[in-house]
Formats: sequence, C-alpha cells, structure tokens
Amino acid sequence: MLSRVMNVQYESQKLAINYFQVALILFGAQLLFGLTTAIQYLYPQFLFGIIDFSVGRMVHLNAMIVWLLYAMIGSVYWLLPDETGIETVGIKIGRLLFYILTLAVTIVVVVYLVVQVGPGNAMSRWLIHEGREYIEAPRWADIGIVVVVLGFLGNVFATAFKGKRTGIVTVLMIDLLALAGLYLAGMFYTKNVSVDQFWWWWVIHLWVEATWEVYVAAVIGYGLIKTIGANRKIIEMWIWIEVAMLFGSGILGIGHHYFWIGTPEYWLEIGALFSALEPVPLLGMFVHVIYDWGKQAGKRTPMTNTPAFSWFVVTTFGNFLGAGVWGFMHTLPQINLYTHGTQWTAAHGHLAFYGAYVAALIGMMYIGLQGKYGLKEMRMTASAKWGITLLTGGVLGMTMALTIAGYVQTFIERGQWGATWQGYFVGQNSPWMIQAYGWRLAMGVVTILGFVFLMKDMMTIARTAQRENLKTESTATATA
Repeated sequence: MLSRVMNVQYESQKLAINYFQVALILFGAQLLFGLTTAIQYLYPQFLFGIIDFSVGRMVHLNAMIVWLLYAMIGSVYWLLPDETGIETVGIKIGRLLFYILTLAVTIVVVVYLVVQVGPGNAMSRWLIHEGREYIEAPRWADIGIVVVVLGFLGNVFATAFKGKRTGIVTVLMIDLLALAGLYLAGMFYTKNVSVDQFWWWWVIHLWVEATWEVYVAAVIGYGLIKTIGANRKIIEMWIWIEVAMLFGSGILGIGHHYFWIGTPEYWLEIGALFSALEPVPLLGMFVHVIYDWGKQAGKRTPMTNTPAFSWFVVTTFGNFLGAGVWGFMHTLPQINLYTHGTQWTAAHGHLAFYGAYVAALIGMMYIGLQGKYGLKEMRMTASAKWGITLLTGGVLGMTMALTIAGYVQTFIERGQWGATWQGYFVGQNSPWMIQAYGWRLAMGVVTILGFVFLMKDMMTIARTAQRENLKTESTATATA
C-alpha cells in the first residue's frame, strides 16, 4: 500500500534525482559492456575491430566508477538538507557542475569508443586516455573532475557550517575531503615504476577500501534512520568506529597491494592482516541497529521503505562476503603468490563492489523516489522483488564462476606450469575454464534481467503513486 502525503522537496534533492538518473543510465552501460567482454572471453572475434576487448573492459570499469560517483554525490545532495535542516548552499553552482560533469563524461565515453587508442605521447594523455588502469580518464577530464568535486565539497561544507551539523554530516565532511585529496595521488607520474604504482594504489585502494567504505557507512546510517527510525546514537557510534578502523586499517591494509612492486617485506603481513578488518564495522552497525529495533516490540517505528531496507541488507552482508571473505581468501602473501592476477581478483571485485556500494546506492535511490513522489510508505512490488533477486543472484553466480576460473588458473597456470606463457594458454583452454566463462556469461544475462526489473519498478512508482492517490481521494469524497 502506498499512501500520499504532503512533501516539500528541497532544490538540493531535485538535483540529487538528476544525479540518480544519470547514474542508472551509466549502470546500464556498465552491464552492457560487461556482457560484451564476457562474450569476448568465449568468442574473441565478437565485435573485433569495433569494440575491442581492451576498450570494452575499460568502458565497463570506468562506467562503474563514474556511476557510483554520481550516485554518491546524489545521495549527499539528498540527505544534506534533511540532516542540516536548510537548503544546500550554492545549489545553482551545484546544478551547473552537474551539467559540466555529464558533458565531460559523455565526451570521454565517445572518445573511448570512437578513437579507442592513441600513440603513447602527451597528446594521447591529454585528449584520449592516460593509460593507467581504472583511472584512464584523459588529463583534461581529470582536471574537470577535480573542479567539479571541489565545487561539490564547497557546497557541502558551506551548508554544514550554516546549518545543523549531525554526526553523519561531520563524518561525511571528513570523508569527502579524503576522497577528493586521494584522487590527486593519481594525477602525477614518477619515473620509478614501483613508486608510481605505490601512489596509484593510494587512489585505487584507499578510494574503494577506505573513503568509500566510510561514506557507505554514513549513508546507510542515514538510510536506516529514514526507513526504520534507527537510534541515531547507535548509528553515529558505529560510524566513528568505522572512521577509526578504516582510516587506520585501510591505510595499513593497502599493503596487500604492495606484494609485487618492490616494497619492504613487512608490508606483506601488515597488509594481509588489516585488510580483513575493513568490513567489520558496517556489519556491527547493522546488527546492533536491527537488534535495538527488534527489541522495542510494539514501540518500534514501522518500516517505511521496504525496497530501500532490503538493499541495505544486501549491502551489509554482500560487503562482508565480497570485501571480507572473498578478499581475505586471496590476499594472504602465501596464497597471493599463486592467485595474483587471476580471476580470483575479478571474483572478489564483482562481489565486493556490488555488496559494498551498488546495493547501498540503489537503496538510496529508492529513498529518493519515495521523497520525490511524497510517499509515506513503499512496499516491495513484484518487479522490485525480481530486481533484487536477479541482480543479487546474478552477481553471486558470476562470483562463483570466476572463483572456479581462478582455481583453474591457480592450479594449472601457476601450480603446474610455474606461471609460464605455456601454462597460461593451457589454463585458458582448460574445459573447466571455458565452462566457468560460460557460466559467468549466463549469470551476466541474469544480472541484466535484474536491472531491467529494477528499472521497470522505479519507472512505475510515479504511476502507482498517482493511482493510490486517486483511490484515497475517491474514498475521502465518498465518505464526505
């Protein structure tokens, strides 16, 4: 049942909806290019010369990073007025920056697809892409991203200083500063490859496994307050624990990426130990909140947004499995000696990104839709159930398939053939490897079907709200 209530929407929250809309478009693009590359693993000639594997993979990964960034900015613009009690300061600048960022992203993607590659010189670095994995954006786009993020940070800080500053807002202020600052580590080069890789990992790892983790804890905390009336004191206690552990363990945990770039050996044990601690605070916060909510019996706040809450459940346990269990399974130095650079990494990456970030931000989108249409309650429709089931099942299926592929590579390529080129080709042609790639492709199709159901549900919320509103008005007129 959906009930219509009066809802005054801030301009900041309208801008948040714009960010969510672009994020969903890029999410769809990410899945389509992921499916393309999954086909190319089995059929290398598929779209050869049109969208080569290296380009499809690059667009797949960059679309994911960019749509998550859009959804993260949108989530902050949504919760900021709620938390501070005032309209976001500089919202006109924020809207201008949204259009600048969207134009820049469009140009970069078109260049990726049309030009694809360029000579290894300064022109390529400035206009095509920088050639650095995961942060391939050309230099002009790098600078544009910095300008957009600085404008976004200015709006957040100006609003926080002018309005009420809750614990959630304070943590976000600290975290967004770190997020913006760490990006700068990927904008300079050094001649020494080990030193260059050292600072490159400060972007790749500490973005994803420190600043993004803290961000998600703050956003989910806000989401739990909105959906089930969670105790704010419990939420903010665990968020500060998250800050302490992730800005500590996250920086130390980055050492598990230093195994093969020439850094001192003590990083092996330090990185392996502390990287396993990163998912713990989020799980602790969720379990504590649900326990506190459940023991209130008849006094507890009813759930107001079941789809959003369901996605937060997926985030909590998906993060623990993907970032924690699957991450720890292959980051110990003694194991990583054999698993490094295999499909183990892809298995961990798919489940960790989906569990830690994708699910959380979809939950925030549902909160945004609830606010946009002024809905007092949102319940799970059939489309919403199919969406969350197929998306989650598809990603879990891909994770298992890639885990099997990683096992094959570990035992055949590394264990039997000693990481030789011959071992690589023997492993790639193994029946187990081919079957694993086939199942990964099948589960990719399942994931895209889940996205279709998700979009169907989100696009019909307005129509459903209008229909329920008419029913309510008709009932009120008949009663009168």
